[in-house]
Amino acid sequence: MTTIREAIEQAMQSLILANQDNAKLNAQVLLSHVLHVERSYLYTYPEQVLTLEQIQLFRGLIERRSQGEPVAYLVGHKEFYGLDFLVDRRVLIPRPETELLVDVALNVCRKLLDAGQVPVIADIGTGSGIIPVTLAVLEPRLPCVYACDVSFDALDVASVNCHRHHVEERVRLLQGDLLAPLPEPVDIVTANLPYIGTDELEDIPPDVKAYEPHLALFSGPLGLDLILRFFQSIQQSQKLKAGASLLLEIGYRQMDALTSILRDTLPQATLTFTKDLAGWNRVLQVTL
Repeated sequence: MTTIREAIEQAMQSLILANQDNAKLNAQVLLSHVLHVERSYLYTYPEQVLTLEQIQLFRGLIERRSQGEPVAYLVGHKEFYGLDFLVDRRVLIPRPETELLVDVALNVCRKLLDAGQVPVIADIGTGSGIIPVTLAVLEPRLPCVYACDVSFDALDVASVNCHRHHVEERVRLLQGDLLAPLPEPVDIVTANLPYIGTDELEDIPPDVKAYEPHLALFSGPLGLDLILRFFQSIQQSQKLKAGASLLLEIGYRQMDALTSILRDTLPQATLTFTKDLAGWNRVLQVTL
């Protein structure tokens, strides 16, 4: 017989031997997933005996985690901005940094709403849909948010998340490249485009490189190729209204390069950078 306490201790040892960080937390999260309980349950009933099926499922997950597979993919979901989202290997795992992008977007959006204007919003490269879904949930005054992605697989995940949070009537999923699928000009564009450079490959954690979709991570040697093409598409399209705001999550070392790029591509724009909790410039706001 194996109790909850014993299973967690054994799992922790396996994860430590495999050089995985946060061994105790990972073990608790995975066992909670197997048992369909909150983590607090494990503390309340440490002597509960597990069934053979539960032990086998748990050990299988611990083995996969020992090999580096991210916990979010193992359990099939991840919290973002207090909401629970489906994630799998078709999409990136949500990061806390992206919550800052949502903060900035909400601030811009609410200023317009409070002034009596209902903004048209589009999220470009939406992935699992965390940004448009969160905006729609937190700001019910928005009748429609467009969510664009080139990947059909990513849009399938985003569709599940729209239904999970009951915003499928307000978040419109569009397949296509960058701004191309938008049916009308917009006031606010959010984008968490791939911004990691292939030159930084050695600095990327092994589990990220091995399991998360490279299409959503990397964009040329410096991580700027798709962002540059995005700015160029803005020049050439009629998809942004006068005075529109572009809000992008960026790499912590990209401020100078992006400032230079925008001087060439959108010289009339006003740039504002917002720092994350670590003090890095993380969100770029471009006001046209």
